[in-house]
This record gives sequence, C-alpha cells and structure tokens, in this order.
Amino acid sequence: MRQMARMRRGAMTAALLAAAVTGSLMTGCTVGGGVDDGRGHSPGASPSATRTDVAGPTPRPASAGSVLAVKIDNVRDARPQTGLEAADIVYAEQVEGGLSRLMAVYATKLPKVVGPVRSARESDLELLRQFDEPTLAFSGAQHRLLPLIDEAPLHAHPPGEESDDAYYRGDQKPSPHNLYLRPRQLVAKAPGAAALTTGFRFGPAPAGGSREASRTVRFPSATFTFTWSASRAGWLVDMDGTRTVTTDARTVAPPTVVVQYVKIRESRFHDVLGNNTPFTETVGSGTAKVLRDGRVFEANWERPGAADGTEFTTPNGAPMNFAKGQVWVVFAKA
Repeated sequence: MRQMARMRRGAMTAALLAAAVTGSLMTGCTVGGGVDDGRGHSPGASPSATRTDVAGPTPRPASAGSVLAVKIDNVRDARPQTGLEAADIVYAEQVEGGLSRLMAVYATKLPKVVGPVRSARESDLELLRQFDEPTLAFSGAQHRLLPLIDEAPLHAHPPGEESDDAYYRGDQKPSPHNLYLRPRQLVAKAPGAAALTTGFRFGPAPAGGSREASRTVRFPSATFTFTWSASRAGWLVDMDGTRTVTTDARTVAPPTVVVQYVKIRESRFHDVLGNNTPFTETVGSGTAKVLRDGRVFEANWERPGAADGTEFTTPNGAPMNFAKGQVWVVFAKA
C-alpha cells in the first residue's frame, strides 16, 4: 500500500509540475471555494489536489507526538474565527497585498472546530520544521508549491478523499471564508506540551522591562494591537481595529506576545493578481519585543537551522522566559 501511495504521489507531482510550466500561476486553491488570491477573493473555481499523508525524505526521530497546525483565514469576512483561543501558539504572518494570515498550533488541547481554514504558503514549511512531523491542515496551495509540501517532513491534510469527514462548509460566512476543520478527525488526541519543540521557555519574568499598556504592529495592509488587561492577565488582541472574540464569544487574551523582527523578502510565487507572495525567514537571528505581565522586554532570537527551535534571550544573554499560557508570535519586518 505504501508503494502504491508513493507511485500515486510521484505521478501527481509530475502532473503538477507540468501544469505549473504550461499553465498560469494560481495561488491557494480551496476545495469548493475557488482560487485564493491572497486578498480573500475567489476569482474562479479550481479544486485543490488531493494527496495521501506525506512524510519527508529525512524525518526527524519520533517525539512526543505530532502537533496540529492549522492555517486560519484573517481577512474581515473571515472573522470571527473559531477555536483560536485553544491554540498553544498563534503565528501571524504577512501574505500577498500586505494582508495577514494566522497559523494556530495545537498540542495541549483540541477544540471541536477550527476555522475558517485557508491555504498554505512556502514560509509555513520552514516555520513548521521546528516540530517533529507536524500535521498541517490547510485548504490547498498553488500548484507549484504542492510538490514542496509533498517533500516536507510533515503530514499534509488538505480537504480530499482521506479528509472528507474532517472538513465541512459552514453557512454563516460566504465562500471561501467558510471552510472548517474538525481536528479530532485528523489527530486522535492532543499530543501534549512535550510536542511543542519550539525552544520557548516559561517561567518568572526577567528583571527590568518597561511598562507597556499597548503595542501595535503594522503590516502594509493589516494591524495587530495588543492591550494589557490586568483582570485577564493577558493581552487583548485587536486585528485591523476589531477586538478578537471567537464565534463562541471567547475573548482572545494571550499572556505572552512576541514581536519577532525577521527578514521578509520576495519569493518566486505570485497570486492571480500578480502580487508577490512574501517569504518570511524564520531561520537566523535578530531582535524581538516580548510582552508579558504588562511590560515589554527587549530580546534577541536565534534559530540556527530549520530543524531547531527558536531561542529567545535577554540582552545580557540570559534565557527570556514567557508567561505560562498561549503565545502569539507576530513576524514583523526587520
């Protein structure tokens, strides 16, 4: 059976590469929802490819389990989101047109539903290498990116034959902003905190820091504002000026927010409108602002290789501890 699966994947990869050479480049195909142009629009219908579970050619040794990473829509028509408050980590990245998209990572608990689910980007593959064979849930991807997803050391699960029971279309939002995931259809149980191989450390805050009531991070066409709430012991999240409250009326308030300054460069991919797909480099080193306990701390970050976690330290080289609970990481342009 595994040999047949490899043969099917090889044939599919060849077909996809041929299509990429002869056809126009299209971004983020979503099942039943058309083509994702990066701005949350669907100019035309184009079903995403269906693939079997894929593990990369050089997987790392087995760990405590596979985290579930879900690409989540973040345009205005997609809000409010579902299941966002249950994530252990939420990454915010820049996509085409200067807009934002989220990746929610689940390890300690699995909500009943997550969404809306949207398409993957090339940057996601580098970001996810820090986890041991993570499960990636996404609505699809442009054809030229699919072979790279197939080769990555992760379990790729877009909607398709093997994931039909995991995904469904809701009736409260227009397509393509209404694709939802039932996580337990992909991951039988939460693997636990040991699967969070990010290098994050949790513990008492370091000395110093400055009082911080709120901080805003700006993308070209999106904003994130984090406002300290002593009563919630966390940072209230506003995205594009709107308070982040999930569909079940839960206000998102992560105890720790990291503004990580990274290189954001052009990639080889474009959306259907001709906008370049940004590539966020998460391997390397740089500076960061860490928000916790109503204060902001200067920090440095380092991730030597793709298979490594990211180490955050204070300016004097001591470990930078995060507050226990959900962590938001916003990738800002250095």
